[in-house]
Amino acid sequence: MKFSSALKFNAVSDWWEEYIAYDILKRYIYQLEKRQQRPDGIEPSYHDLEANEQTTLVDHTDTPSADSLFKPLLDRELQKIVRFYEAQEKELMGELAELEQSITQHDEAGLEAGLNYMDEDEEDEEEDEEDEYNMLTRSDNYGKGSRHRRRKSSSVGYGTRFATGSIREEPPNRRFSVSSSEAGDLDASVLSLVPRPRSASQVASGSRGANASMSPMGRARSLASRLRSMKDSVTSVGDTIWTAKSNYALDTRLLFKRKITNLYVTFCSLRSYVEVNYSGFRKILKKYDKVMYSELKDRYMHEVVETSTPFREESKARVSDAIARLTDLYAKCVTNGDKLVAQQQLKLYQREHIAWERNTVWRQMIGQQRHGTVDGLGALMGATLVQQEESSLIDVPTPLGSLKLTKKRVSLTVALAVFIALLKMDIVAGEEANKCFAVLAFSTILWATEAIPLFVTSICVPLLLVCLRVIRDDDGIALSTPDATKYIFSVMFSPTIMLLIGGFTISSALSKTNIDRILITRVLSLAGSRPSSVLLAFMGVSCFASMWISNVAAPTLCFTLIRPILRTLPPGSSFAPALILAIALAANIGGQSSPISSPQNLIALAAMDPKLDWASWFAVALPVSIISILLIWLLLLVMYRPARSPDGEGEIEIRTIRPTRESFTLKQYWVTLVCLVTIALWCFEHEIEGLVGDMGVIAIIPIVAFFATGVLKKDDFEQFAWTIVFLAMGGIALGKGVTSSGLMVTMDGIIHRLLEGLSLYTVVLVLSPIVLIVSTFISHTIASVLLVPIAKELGERLPGSHANLLIFMTGLLCSTGMGMPVSGFPNQTAAAQEDELGRLYLSNMDFLKNGVPASIIATLVVATIGFVLMTAIGL
Repeated sequence: MKFSSALKFNAVSDWWEEYIAYDILKRYIYQLEKRQQRPDGIEPSYHDLEANEQTTLVDHTDTPSADSLFKPLLDRELQKIVRFYEAQEKELMGELAELEQSITQHDEAGLEAGLNYMDEDEEDEEEDEEDEYNMLTRSDNYGKGSRHRRRKSSSVGYGTRFATGSIREEPPNRRFSVSSSEAGDLDASVLSLVPRPRSASQVASGSRGANASMSPMGRARSLASRLRSMKDSVTSVGDTIWTAKSNYALDTRLLFKRKITNLYVTFCSLRSYVEVNYSGFRKILKKYDKVMYSELKDRYMHEVVETSTPFREESKARVSDAIARLTDLYAKCVTNGDKLVAQQQLKLYQREHIAWERNTVWRQMIGQQRHGTVDGLGALMGATLVQQEESSLIDVPTPLGSLKLTKKRVSLTVALAVFIALLKMDIVAGEEANKCFAVLAFSTILWATEAIPLFVTSICVPLLLVCLRVIRDDDGIALSTPDATKYIFSVMFSPTIMLLIGGFTISSALSKTNIDRILITRVLSLAGSRPSSVLLAFMGVSCFASMWISNVAAPTLCFTLIRPILRTLPPGSSFAPALILAIALAANIGGQSSPISSPQNLIALAAMDPKLDWASWFAVALPVSIISILLIWLLLLVMYRPARSPDGEGEIEIRTIRPTRESFTLKQYWVTLVCLVTIALWCFEHEIEGLVGDMGVIAIIPIVAFFATGVLKKDDFEQFAWTIVFLAMGGIALGKGVTSSGLMVTMDGIIHRLLEGLSLYTVVLVLSPIVLIVSTFISHTIASVLLVPIAKELGERLPGSHANLLIFMTGLLCSTGMGMPVSGFPNQTAAAQEDELGRLYLSNMDFLKNGVPASIIATLVVATIGFVLMTAIGL
């Protein structure tokens, strides 16, 4: 989570205006960065929105140092925080002193102050009952009278209460049985404890006088109340107000419990306020030093921040002492002197308060940040994407309301109609094959149109295969649904899926330990300041990162690293769109470079027989990728001329990437070692196949090594791209269904007739454009799911059985479809990148003019150089 979001997450909502203005200071740093990039330090005639905001803060008449411009802003924020802290501390300390004084006064007064503690609510209730009784007696015209029997020995069950500000009911089964003579003696003994005692006879006469005007129920309630009060007084003898069980003592403790708890929470919030602001100054100064190549952080923190009132050790000690005093008061007033219980309860109240405040004030922001909604690519890529509801093609009125027909709903309807129609028709010979053909067409339409999420379509595949009884045994007999279920689920979770999860684990570990950023920044620091060199360096880094942290995460990382460069470029510079598109295209090429860089490679590996080892894959994929990157780089230099200045005079100079100063930690060395060992085992899997069995078993090593040692947590496991896993599982299930149902045999005959007399290379030239076109308009993974089985069947029908070669070729070609903004995740990420004014860097024309030629170039490289290398390694 970024610190700006963490600041909102941990801030007290009522004090929000008193926290450090982190976002404003960060924007000002970027303005200073632009100013520093110009030799004269003067802003040009154009201004963006942020420049207009900050114009009054920057004096353009001279060129003072960046430190002299930034420090006054820090001083202003620090003074604001100091003033607020001092006012809050003074107020809270005063409240604490008053609270301690009040507790001391109650200690001195003791229980005697509560002997006249009456319940006004009960008195009102008695008066209401008297009025009701009198009305009833008057309604009888006093004719019948009210003869009530009095018992000499009465047993009264009641739930009376003596409280102010709270109601406390006694258990209904709590009864007292007191005789008349005993009541008189008890009455006399209790009243002797009152400061101005009255004799028992006075009390009795007073009681009789009062009872004479009461109804029988009123007299019974009055007697019960008096007995209750007398009992409480007797049982409290020898106790203090903090231990007694009288109503007065209980209500007093409740009152002070609330006061202490509220003050404790406020003091803890003040302590958190200091800690958050200290982190804010440290973070913003660290960013300033990083962006401006300064060394202001340590000096300003030690000389200015840490010497200010809120951040001094004596101030922190005062707050901690106040919290400790409140804990002692709570233990005294509430927990009968148990400080451990008092501390636990107060911390529980504090956690509940924080949870409530976060849930109500920052709920929406934190929910989006924590769950990382994939719809908001802007949150991941740093861009602002406005998610608009899909427009409807037509609104159909219905009795239940208007039904909006969107493109997705129409596509889903068409897919269902085609599916039902194919089930009713005999298109392919064989009942199971015909059903499988309907499933294949249905899935293809849904995958191509994305009418429903891709992984949902994949999940539907095993459902349809089992329910329609498509799966057959070796004798060609349809399996029962239980047997088909066991079979289809056993093949879905294959070693390929485990290999995919192992790749996710390595990617997550490299990203979480910051190894990827450290290595990439050190490589980029060598690129210099020439635009062409920087462009090639970023393409190489993007391609290499895609090999190990997937071509989904690699462009995201690279787009984060280029932000300092994009901020300092002059408006209208062609280098910005060239750089963004170059990273996306290189990430697509990187998707073919290693077996774990993209799902389509794993699908291709799973279809090969025998399996291709990693060393053979690298022997073909690395030269193909390097040549493709160089050719696409030359294409972008010709098309964009990125070194040219926007005004046409001279060339721009790119800011050099500064390498990180962080040294490797023990955890980073551990992650590096595990990754290298795992990759080495994958490369030589064929030599140790008798020991490990398959590459999927090797993939367990990083999972165990990273999760068992705490490098990765449960949350990291939940963040894996499980939709891709299910997508691959559905593709594997569909492939097995096509083979088992006999549909592949039918397709085999058609393919054999089409390819009869064609050479291997002719098949490659025919297959390459087909794969390119399909992978350009639909997902690369889905293209491999659909085309790899066909390529396998093509290869098996050719003389010499070149199935692995065509499968390998198809896997590589699926990554070359990058001519549209929707062609693969890297392109989608690049299309979402915006400048500071919210304008997109790339348009559809950029992809058509540059992405399409780049796709053709990469396809030709695979079909020529890749074919030669595959033949050389024996495919």
